[in-house]
Amino acid sequence: MKILAVQNRMGIGDTVIFLPFLKALYDKFNSPVSLLVKKSSKADQYLFNTNYIDKILLLDRDKNNKIRDKGFLGSLDLINEIKNHKFDKIIIFNSSLRFNLIAKFSRIPEIYQYPLFQKKEQHIIHTPRNFVKNKLGIEVDKNPEIHLDKMLISNSIEKFKIDKNETNILLGIGGSGPTKRIPSSTFLNVISKISKIKKCKFFLATGKNKDEQILLNQILNSSFRNLCVPLDNFSIKEILPIIKNCNFSVCNDSSFSHLSAALGIKTITLMADTPLIYGNYNSNMFPIIPDGEYTVSHNTRGKEKISSKKILDKIFEILN
Repeated sequence: MKILAVQNRMGIGDTVIFLPFLKALYDKFNSPVSLLVKKSSKADQYLFNTNYIDKILLLDRDKNNKIRDKGFLGSLDLINEIKNHKFDKIIIFNSSLRFNLIAKFSRIPEIYQYPLFQKKEQHIIHTPRNFVKNKLGIEVDKNPEIHLDKMLISNSIEKFKIDKNETNILLGIGGSGPTKRIPSSTFLNVISKISKIKKCKFFLATGKNKDEQILLNQILNSSFRNLCVPLDNFSIKEILPIIKNCNFSVCNDSSFSHLSAALGIKTITLMADTPLIYGNYNSNMFPIIPDGEYTVSHNTRGKEKISSKKILDKIFEILN
């Protein structure tokens, strides 16, 4: 059986959150699931070893790198590609009429989709959970899983000189927006306190964004430079086995918090300005919210009120 799932949200985190539903489809139908996603999901960078994923089709570009995510001609191009794969079922995790028509013109026999024209107030977890239960009789209540080949994990130990006698920590200091990025002083305080108690190595995960680079350099220019390994010159694919070798992670609400938790690593999520669900949907996630707040959402703007003491308390709780 050949199954296609459509998940057209933008980011890495959104795609990771949907992985339990794809795994559930694989378990029910005993067949890997192909995935139609946006290029910005970077799914090919972290799902290449995951056994319940088959092919990854990119919504945004065709084989000639032409944009095809909008317009009549773009839809025709997408229909032709999907038709060539001869899928038996398609599961569409959105309410778009366009995707409904694409599925029908692709001649896929079985089409399952959210109710049309009901995009508003779709919860990122409750909506797909209810959808697969009602339409397919599948109960989903598991963590996302990203699989990695054991050889990749062991090779990274040698490549990055990871000492298993040390406490190896991923610090996800980057983030997709300035209100999500916790000040470097908070991370430096954590580094200072824990490195006095344990022999540690800190892997600093961030992108090439100018503001993220400022945070990175503030840490690298500190007295803790020799304890830190910057990862900004490596791809996600190269970083995954490093994360897998870490004892735990401390991450802003970023792609690295989602990837780390899906790899089975205990991940402290620093939730300054995003709905709390993005930092606590996985049992490997341990959210820290700003002091004085009972929850967190868009426009909380609490990055200056994330307590390094709370982070340290949570670290020692995990280590113990």
